[in-house]
Amino acid sequence: MALDGIFLTKVKSELNDKAVGLRVDRVNQPTPDEIILNLRGRNGNYKLLICVRADSPRLHFTSHNIDNPPVPPMFCMLLRKYLTGAVIKDFRQFESDRVIFIDFDASNEIGDRIEVSLCVEIMNKYSNLIFIREGKIIDALKRVDITTSSVRQILPGMEYKLPPKQDKLNLAECDVKAVSERICSYGEKSLSGAIMASVQGVSPVVAREISHRICFEDLQVSQLTSDNITALENELSAIKSSLENYSEVYMLSEQNGKPKDMSHIAVKQYGDLLECKKYESPSELLDDFYYERDRINRINHRGRELIKLLNKLIERTARKISLQREELKRCEDKETLKLYGELIVANLYRLTKGTSYYEVENYYDNCNLIKIPCNPALSPAENQKKYYKEYRKAQTAEKLLVGLISQGENELVYLESVLDELSRADTDTEISLIRLELSQSGYIKNIKAGKQKPPKELPPYEFRTTDGFRVLVGRNNIQNERLSLKTARKTDMWLHTQKTPGSHVIICGDGKEISDLAIEEAAVFAATYSKAKDSSLVPVDYTRVKQLKKPVGGKAGMVIYHEYWTIIVNPDKEFTENCRVK
Repeated sequence: MALDGIFLTKVKSELNDKAVGLRVDRVNQPTPDEIILNLRGRNGNYKLLICVRADSPRLHFTSHNIDNPPVPPMFCMLLRKYLTGAVIKDFRQFESDRVIFIDFDASNEIGDRIEVSLCVEIMNKYSNLIFIREGKIIDALKRVDITTSSVRQILPGMEYKLPPKQDKLNLAECDVKAVSERICSYGEKSLSGAIMASVQGVSPVVAREISHRICFEDLQVSQLTSDNITALENELSAIKSSLENYSEVYMLSEQNGKPKDMSHIAVKQYGDLLECKKYESPSELLDDFYYERDRINRINHRGRELIKLLNKLIERTARKISLQREELKRCEDKETLKLYGELIVANLYRLTKGTSYYEVENYYDNCNLIKIPCNPALSPAENQKKYYKEYRKAQTAEKLLVGLISQGENELVYLESVLDELSRADTDTEISLIRLELSQSGYIKNIKAGKQKPPKELPPYEFRTTDGFRVLVGRNNIQNERLSLKTARKTDMWLHTQKTPGSHVIICGDGKEISDLAIEEAAVFAATYSKAKDSSLVPVDYTRVKQLKKPVGGKAGMVIYHEYWTIIVNPDKEFTENCRVK
């Protein structure tokens, strides 16, 4: 997948159409690789996201609310100093390359008008955001010195230089026939490879699609007929004429809805394997394409320590349970130890010291002979005491191990549920609440009370079923427990994925009989807000709230129930999001 230069031209057209003339209200930096410009104006309010992360560099409008760190980084403070109140004048693109300049009409410390620019370089791992004034670099999100690159340095005070230009033709400025001739000059290359080597801003998927449309396979250029070349020129002409039309872009998705690629032309080469969905706005496509991945990246960045801690605790607990189960298995032979002790006692009168085993009749097995291993250095009475001691030890260990294994399994379920909560956290507040939960459970040191206020409790997620029932979904284990055992009424319906970590879900009956449709849709919510969100055919248990009980000594969010029903559903993120009360 790639945000190519021609796709970026369409993004630039959309930004010029909607953002020029808007004023910068706020500048935020949610993560080290992202900047968000909050824009205001008569045409409306927008949030412009600029991301230079290696695996997802881009810029576009976003509709999502992204949480910010409590202390803004230095680069964010620098942009606030210059850009707060500044007006966007233009979005410029360097030919059809992946370099966009955002020009601002700003003011300096004494109020004089100045012109500054943000240069967004979208080049995978070399992506960068550079702040420029009068051709000089003020600063950059990623500084590059001589130890990092011998080709181009990006440091404050240096003159800004464009990235090295590739030997490719700009389709927007060149004649289509000249571009076609350049492509045909690569006789030994495949057609898609020749297109990528000749034309600026073309991604692999677009190059392969052009080849597919022309000859249904990726032929060598030398094998093209005159009709193929004519068809090639027609395809290039169509792309050239659509450059300023940003209301036609496409997302390629797998059968499960997972985004796979994007394109500025309709893609048919994959047949029914991938779905090709049309978008009227490049920003809307990019927002949908990257949101889930970026959300996970932000959570991994902000909750890195918690994720590392939870994975370590889960691994340690699972290993401890495995060792305890092995030890419990060894205790299964305790009755044999008791038998050996009894048989030695019954035959003490004729056993002697110094042998490695005693051969006696087993009166529990028709007096068949049995060999009892023994320590020749010990007397028969001492060997008998040794066997009884080992029997009592195994008997005691078995009782303790059953309880310890049950306790460890409950702890493992709890830790996996917290890790699942963390994977679905959207904001710093949710991560702080999870950290507080772990602190109260004794897994991390108590959070010191000081000037920093404790995180504010967030309300549970709220949904509406198709037939109007209100559904509440817990965000974390503490809220799950409060929701199920205190907030919900006894006649409300409770749902949870079977034997899988997830949120507690409550259907509020409000005095009405809860419909089967409401139960089915709430089960979809429960599956979507669980560890099984990427699975299919997920079993979800449901019962009345009055059936729930908290076990003695149970962790936060743990409940037990005996009377229940089970429904099997498929998680559906899109349906769940559509039913959510904003």
